[in-house]
Amino acid sequence: MKLTRILTKKLTSFWLMSLAGVAFICFLTAMVSFFQLTYTFQQQKVTELENLIEQQLSQQSSGQLDAWLPPLLKGYRAHSFTLSKGNQSLFEYQSPVPQGSGVNYKSQLAGGKLLMTLTLPQPFSQGDIGWHEVLIIIIGCAAVFLFVRFGFRWFSMHLEGIEHLAQRSSLILSGKYDKALAEKGHGKPRLINRALTHLLLELDDAHKERARFDQFIRSNTFLDAGTGIGNRLFLKNRLDALSNHLGMMTPGVLYLFEMEDLDLFSKELTEQEVDELLSQLISTINQILANKANCIFSRRSYNQFAVVVPQISQLEADQLAAKLLRLSLNQINTLVQLPDDFMHLGGAYFKVGDDKDALVEEAELALRSAQFQGGSSWFMYDKGSVDGELSKGSVRWRSFLENVLVSKRVFLFSQPVVDSDSHAHHQEVTCRLRDTQGNLVRATLFLPMAIKCGLTPQIERQVIEMVMFDLLPKHKDNSLKFSINLSLDTLTSRAFVRWLKTTLLEYRHLAPRLIFEVNEDILVNHQKQLIAPLDMINKMGASICVDRVGQQVVSTEYIHHYPISLIKLHRSIVNQIHLRAENQLFVRSLIAGLYRTDVQVCAEGVEVFEEWQTLQILGVSAGQGSFFSEPIEEV
Repeated sequence: MKLTRILTKKLTSFWLMSLAGVAFICFLTAMVSFFQLTYTFQQQKVTELENLIEQQLSQQSSGQLDAWLPPLLKGYRAHSFTLSKGNQSLFEYQSPVPQGSGVNYKSQLAGGKLLMTLTLPQPFSQGDIGWHEVLIIIIGCAAVFLFVRFGFRWFSMHLEGIEHLAQRSSLILSGKYDKALAEKGHGKPRLINRALTHLLLELDDAHKERARFDQFIRSNTFLDAGTGIGNRLFLKNRLDALSNHLGMMTPGVLYLFEMEDLDLFSKELTEQEVDELLSQLISTINQILANKANCIFSRRSYNQFAVVVPQISQLEADQLAAKLLRLSLNQINTLVQLPDDFMHLGGAYFKVGDDKDALVEEAELALRSAQFQGGSSWFMYDKGSVDGELSKGSVRWRSFLENVLVSKRVFLFSQPVVDSDSHAHHQEVTCRLRDTQGNLVRATLFLPMAIKCGLTPQIERQVIEMVMFDLLPKHKDNSLKFSINLSLDTLTSRAFVRWLKTTLLEYRHLAPRLIFEVNEDILVNHQKQLIAPLDMINKMGASICVDRVGQQVVSTEYIHHYPISLIKLHRSIVNQIHLRAENQLFVRSLIAGLYRTDVQVCAEGVEVFEEWQTLQILGVSAGQGSFFSEPIEEV
């Protein structure tokens, strides 16, 4: 790579400059030391001469200096020498060979009686460089050159490994991970090269895992995993295809099947028998719809199915509804003994221009009407010919619900949510209504009608009052929390939000013991409407819980927009999770997305030990279901 080559040249240049600098400093130090040494050596010779002269003068007379001093001065290469006593010269010497400048030394001898003046040549100019010195210099320069050459090759070899690393890094940055993984090369440092290879292998495995997960999501987004038919999202998309901004583009009918107490059958029968029952039901319905063009058959929930038949008349729709119910019951009765009110069918006939969302509500209303009639029956909602009967049904429901609210025939049931230490995390509160005959009406039956009649806020307000003023004072454990479900109509009701704010503010000490549960689908599709009320609830000290998580394939992005402290997995995810790798993968992905947040994960519908054990291994904090306790009526 160009960059690493430039780096190689810069490092080599820096190395050479550093080496030259060190050599220059060494040379300069050596010269200074040499000069200092020669001067010191010459000074020692002068000192020896002084000592010798004093010793000779103490033993002999000054006249005998001519005998031994000239040869000595000649050996010293002295330019001149003078020994005097006061103004009288005792001895003088002058070199016969003319000399240049030298170094002058003056000293006093014999206690200051004699003065010696000596001129010697410069100490470092007394010798010439010979051939052996030149040879030594040449050998030294050759050794330095070889050393520099070796250093350059060593640098180049190691920086070549960095070039390989730079090449792999460039491939990674350009997104060519496969080529980067194939180009293992000879990158150095080898530890970094092995680390890159290891990370690339993990990235490749992660991409493969994500591809498998994406493939699984795509294959299961529009298909029900248990039955192989379309799911709720499939139904929604197909209805979107049959409509535009003006409404439905073709006439037809929407049927909703619901099998009551299918959960109980799942407990009494083996999983294989339940699968066979559903398989026979689906096969029967497919056979009936075989001669109908462009039919849509999907599964909306665990026990509810939907059928859309376009281009059909009202009379044919009535006949088809009766046929679907009759043949389905006959087929299932051959396998198991069914109760009288096991299956109900509600239908809504639509015309060109009818609203799609209103159509689904009408079909759900027809289904509830069929359930309210008792027995396995069907009910057809038709705006043209059945509106009168339906109006009577709505009036009856409204009268029933208003009477229940006035007489306070709302009864609470609580079910514990248990953490991994087998301690109660909180209690989930649900409600049922009691009719004039003393029979309990389940929430799954009356809540759709309450929503239709606009009475949901009143019912849930009464539930909150009963929890705050009856349940909380009754329980001695002040740390035990209670969770209450809130619907969309309740959270978007200004009157209810004002009442709730005033109540929580007045009873601030009770607010931390309350958890309000909201459906995940509501949070995802009504974000702007719900941010303010949920933020108010959180600021008052209560907690927010999201339930039915996993019922639909939606992004968990909403977790970062709401003050959520708890989420609950839908029972469809929890059911047989120890045998379903795809559900385990969903839980792992969900918990990984909650990393570094304070959101806890709970599970609804835990029924066997294997499910709870698997959930704990996956990191779920708490569980709820028949494995721990059935719902208990609060007296």
